Amino acid sequence: METMARIQPFSAYRYDLSHVRAADVITQPYDKITPDMRQRYLAQSPYNLVRVILGEKHEGDNDGNNVYTRARGYLNEWIQKGILRADPEPGVYPYTQSFASPDTGEHCVRRGFIALGGIEDYANQVVFRHEQTLSGPKADRRALLQATRTHFGQIFMLYSDPSQATEAELLARAQNPIFEATDEYGTTHRLFQETDGAVIARLHDHMASQKLVIADGHHRYETALQWRNECNGQAPHRPDHPWNWVMMTFINADAPGLIVLPTHRLIYGLAGWDAAAVTAKLHAYFDIEPLPGISLKPGNAAEVWTALRPRLAAAGATAIAMVLQGISHPSLLRPKASLDLAALLPEASPEQRRLNLVVLHRLALDLGLGITPEMVREERHLRYLRSAPEALESVAVGAGQAAFLVNAIPASQVREVALAGGVMPQKSTDFFPKLLTGLTMYRVE
Repeated sequence: METMARIQPFSAYRYDLSHVRAADVITQPYDKITPDMRQRYLAQSPYNLVRVILGEKHEGDNDGNNVYTRARGYLNEWIQKGILRADPEPGVYPYTQSFASPDTGEHCVRRGFIALGGIEDYANQVVFRHEQTLSGPKADRRALLQATRTHFGQIFMLYSDPSQATEAELLARAQNPIFEATDEYGTTHRLFQETDGAVIARLHDHMASQKLVIADGHHRYETALQWRNECNGQAPHRPDHPWNWVMMTFINADAPGLIVLPTHRLIYGLAGWDAAAVTAKLHAYFDIEPLPGISLKPGNAAEVWTALRPRLAAAGATAIAMVLQGISHPSLLRPKASLDLAALLPEASPEQRRLNLVVLHRLALDLGLGITPEMVREERHLRYLRSAPEALESVAVGAGQAAFLVNAIPASQVREVALAGGVMPQKSTDFFPKLLTGLTMYRVE
């Protein structure tokens, strides 16, 4: 029998807004919190969730007193004080985000819902990944989960329904938010609650046929998967198996408001830099179109990006914009039509070979510049930048040797690669905005 996507309602632990102000207690995802952000969160409220999800390590930490045991202590204390309360009825939580697109300024609304999702092995072909994970973050999240027995962050799941029928009834009923806050990036987050069993049953039936692709939260998903296996081994007699579920936010990839931002590449510190020699090497793999009408110099990076961006967008999905230290004008790179990409990228699937970043990493960075996959993993000579003007300015002032600027990879292509069983290079996607942490919590009791 084919394995199906499973969802179910739950009684979320949530902040009691009679005790705290909504905007003072929620955070961005733990891996997006900078030290400055953490200090700001700490100052906002003694009950800000950063104390639990990203605590401070102390020099004298030991098995009985450490960042994870302190997290458990804060959580238990806040529950005892009524700062956090479990909803009396299980429900599904519609969730909307209203924001301005960073690229265009257009007002957007992204709509989805929070529910428990059944944890599945990737081999079951219900849940698909599009990124590789690292052992360090998973060990940290596992220690926090084991200490608190609580899921705090959302796993961002994409499903596909061009008709938008799956979520239509649920979202139409989402009228009165139970939580509303505007974050530091200007996004207004609204949470609603649906407890009607018939509505939830129809949603469950709609979702059963869906394939789910992890957009964000790979480390948390695989941590939950590992913990599920451990708990099932330790307590196989327990009939409810609550650890078989994890909080997910489900977003329709075919609905409006799904924004994916590009992440650009900056190269620095290569010995014996020679822009002309680099260009000659890249000519073996790319058609290179110089753009002499655009000239980069210190201080005009934003102006250059304004002129360059539409040219890059019009050049096609696999096109790459390049600026080299020593050449003032940018160029557009397109893979040569004569290339045998299957031979050059034997480890990549056809879907992966259509990705601009796969082409960039293999042909430009590895074969062109000698930046090997190992060096990429270790981030030697390579920085990832969200801001194209920042990358351009780095080259203009001599801090960077090359900037490679890319178009965003659309969500449809992310799904295509994932469903084909492939993964993408690190920092391939940046879904905006992020899902807030602290809206709902799932406590495995």
